[in-house]
Amino acid sequence: MSTIPRTLRGIRKIGIKNYFKQMLYIGDTKYGQLIGTDRAGNKFFENMEELPLRTRWVEYAKHDYDAAQIEPGWHAWISYAVDKAPPSDPLIQTGTRAFEPKVPYPNKTATWGAFKTYNTTKSKITAWEPVAAPRS
Repeated sequence: MSTIPRTLRGIRKIGIKNYFKQMLYIGDTKYGQLIGTDRAGNKFFENMEELPLRTRWVEYAKHDYDAAQIEPGWHAWISYAVDKAPPSDPLIQTGTRAFEPKVPYPNKTATWGAFKTYNTTKSKITAWEPVAAPRS
């Protein structure tokens, strides 16, 4: 929740259109320096004048956003696990490893594409099936 002067300062710095967009998505007005974007088009920002642990945030490219849309290097940066962002840190830079997918996989939990386990062993317990004797 923002105070009125902080909200007015945010509107002045980001504009009225971005104000309504931020209120819809994050429920607060924030302004800061654009640190970078990932392959999905998400924008990552940082403002060191904010309260501790609220200095970094992401603006998702898609309206139907999910935390699984953030790449691992950017996730480590936004959750304060590392200090340097992926563009400036070669260790967590995306697209440099051979095993890394070209496009991040979407999260398919609670959809038809979700992973479901299955069992290939024969069951030890079987249901009883009654056998009726023929009438004579």
